[in-house]
Amino acid sequence: MPGASGHCYGQTVWGRFCGNGDAGLAWDWIEIGKGVVAMVDPMRVVTNMQLVSIDGRPLTPLDAALHINQFVRRLPWQEEVRRLLQTH
Repeated sequence: MPGASGHCYGQTVWGRFCGNGDAGLAWDWIEIGKGVVAMVDPMRVVTNMQLVSIDGRPLTPLDAALHINQFVRRLPWQEEVRRLLQTH
């Protein structure tokens, strides 16, 4: 959806439905240039996952955010958003 600046913005949701529990991630994005999309705030990824260390202890929010951002960076979400922007 176009914002006041004329750039499009939205939210991306990625998920996986599993027999032992569903997992999801969501974040806001904005078009910062023609065909260039970026996360609005990489530290604000919403998820229902709790990451744990090798010894099974929950990671701190900061440590979890670092791992989640590495994961998000590997997802093809930007290509999907660009593809959808081209159809509008």
